[in-house]
Amino acid sequence: MNYETLQNSLQKLIGHYTSEEFKEELTLAKKEFFDNTGSLDVSKPYFNLRMHQFYEWYFLTRPMKSYMQTPLVVCDQHRDLRLTEDDLQAIQVLKTNQHSFFEFIKTKDDFITVKDLFTMKKMDVFQSNFVFGFDQKEYFQARVVEMNNHYYFLKSFCFHPESAQKFILEQIKLHQKNPDLSKEDLLLRLNKMRYKFEQYKHVKPELIYTNDNKLGL
Repeated sequence: MNYETLQNSLQKLIGHYTSEEFKEELTLAKKEFFDNTGSLDVSKPYFNLRMHQFYEWYFLTRPMKSYMQTPLVVCDQHRDLRLTEDDLQAIQVLKTNQHSFFEFIKTKDDFITVKDLFTMKKMDVFQSNFVFGFDQKEYFQARVVEMNNHYYFLKSFCFHPESAQKFILEQIKLHQKNPDLSKEDLLLRLNKMRYKFEQYKHVKPELIYTNDNKLGL
């Protein structure tokens, strides 16, 4: 399996769970995601990136109300999907996905080295069109999968300004000390702060990346 085949299968699977059959589930999911990360504006340049964030979250992270499990977990039970051998392989690859915060370390040959800020583990991720143009000083949220003994990014990224790094590291340390805290909740909250930062460019970043939101943003 290659990356293009993986993405084709992922789009097929997501397409099934965004069809008319799952209209109510999709409506609930959109409200949940965009209420927690900020409203969606189709006129903004980051619209497509935010939709990638939503669809990957919807398929890989969010339990459906009707099944109490994610679409990824239950998709191989739905015969109407008519899963091919490639689809079945893609499902297994997608089950390796890690959603986390990363720090850019270096580029070498066809790979970039990043550090997972939750585990402090370094990994070499195969370069794709999505990682060109990185601001190497920015921390970023992303999903990584393992395929053919290599790591690959999926399409959802969320980059945070360098000025927010101190706050982000503080929040990660709190989660490392307390296993009862949800990493996904933190990732959603910081995602929302990122788009508030985009929306309110006249506001100092430290007034957005904070647990004491005096401005009510």
